[in-house]
Amino acid sequence: MKTFVRVMALGMFLFMGQSAYAVLEIEITQGVEGALPIAITVFAGDTYSAPEAIETIVRNDLARSGFFDVLDKQRFPQVAVNSSQLNFKAWRDTGVESLLLGKIIQAGEGQYRIEFQLIDLIRKKRLLGNVIPAGTKDVRKVGHKISDLVFETLTGIRGAFSTRVAYVSTISQGDSKKYVLQIADADGYNARTIFSSSKQILSPAWSPDGSRLAYVSFESGNSAIYIQDIIQGTRAKVSAKKGINSAPSWSPNGRQLALTLSAAGSPDIYILDIAAKNLKRLTSGPAIDTEPSWMPDGKTLLFTSDRSGGPQIYQVSANGGKAQRLTFDGKYNAAADVSPDGRYLALVNNSGNGFRVAVMDMQSKAMRVISNGNLDEGPSFAPNGSMIMFATSDQGRGVLAAVSADGRVKQKLRLTEGDVREPSWSPFR
Repeated sequence: MKTFVRVMALGMFLFMGQSAYAVLEIEITQGVEGALPIAITVFAGDTYSAPEAIETIVRNDLARSGFFDVLDKQRFPQVAVNSSQLNFKAWRDTGVESLLLGKIIQAGEGQYRIEFQLIDLIRKKRLLGNVIPAGTKDVRKVGHKISDLVFETLTGIRGAFSTRVAYVSTISQGDSKKYVLQIADADGYNARTIFSSSKQILSPAWSPDGSRLAYVSFESGNSAIYIQDIIQGTRAKVSAKKGINSAPSWSPNGRQLALTLSAAGSPDIYILDIAAKNLKRLTSGPAIDTEPSWMPDGKTLLFTSDRSGGPQIYQVSANGGKAQRLTFDGKYNAAADVSPDGRYLALVNNSGNGFRVAVMDMQSKAMRVISNGNLDEGPSFAPNGSMIMFATSDQGRGVLAAVSADGRVKQKLRLTEGDVREPSWSPFR
C-alpha cells in the first residue's frame, strides 16, 4: 500500500498477523567495501553475572553496521589481553588495524566498573579510553554505549546503537487481528508493547526528547491522534475531528504537532499547540495535503500534496503562506523525512520502477534511489543521519529494512514470525 493512499483509504489498511513478543532479527544484506578491520577482545576481570557478554554486544553492533569487518575470535593471536601485554605485530598480521580491549572490575555488591581502550595498531596509539559504571542488569546498555564511542572515534559519525525504534505489528486471533505498537532497542532486543488494540494503529512518531510517542489509533471506530508517555504509560487524545486525523509530526521544540485533518473538507496540514490545544491551518484547497515533516529549525514544514496532479513534496512556512514545490524527479514523491542536519530528504519515489526509497539533496535537488523493492514506504532517518529505516516486503512478509544514506550498507529487520510495519527511529537518548 503506497503511503500517500492512506489518506484516501485509512479505513481499508490491513496487515498480516504476527506475535507481539517476537524478536526483531537483523540480517546484513550489504556492507561497505573496505570495511574497517577491528578486533574486540574478551572483557576479562571479575565475575560479571549477565546473560550476554559485553564484548559480544559490541561485536554484533559494529558488525551489523556494515562499516566494520570484525575479526573472528578463532583468529586471535592472543586470548587474554591487556595493554601491557599487547603484541602489536601479531595483531597486525591478522589484518586488523584497531583493537578494543576491556576489563571488568567489581566496585561493590552488584556494581562494576567497565574499563576499555581502543588501540590504533598501526600507529601504536590509544584512540579512546573510558570507564563506565554498571550494574548486572546494564550489560546491553553498556555494550551499546561502548559501540557508540568506538563507532564515532573511527568513523567521525556519532553512534546510534543506544537508540530505539518504534513499529506496529499485528497478532492473528482467528478471523480478527490485534494491532500492537511496540518499541525495541535499535538491535531488535528489549521489545515491549506500548499500546494494543483490535483496530488499526498507524504513524508512530517520537517526541524530540524520546519520552513520548504520538500515533493514530482507530480504537473508537474513527481515526484519532494520541500522545502516550512511554515510561508512565499515560495517554491523551489530542485530535479526534470529524473525518481524517492522521500523520502526526513533532515540532523540534516538542510543543507542537503538525497533523493532517479533513474536518473542513479536503485533507490539509494543521499545527496543534499541545498545551493550549489551539489549531492553526497551514494549507487549504481541493488537493490532498498530508504527511507533514518539520525542518530542524522549526520554521518550515514539508508535506505531500497532489495539487500538481500527482503526489509531490512541498514546503511551507510554519506561519503559513504559499507552498513551494520541491520534487520534480518522478511521477510520485511522498512521505518525506528530513535528515537531522536538514541537508537531505528521505522519501518514497516512483519513476516507473516501483515505490522505492530515495534521498534528495535539499540544495542541489539531486535525487538518488537507495532501495530496490517495489512497495517500500515510510522512511525514517536515524538520529545521526547515517541510516534510513523503512518498511518493505520480503517473500510475502512485511519487514523493516535499513540502508545507509549513501546506499552502500543494507540490513533487513524481520520479526521471528509475522510482519512488521510503520517504523520510526528514536532521537538520541
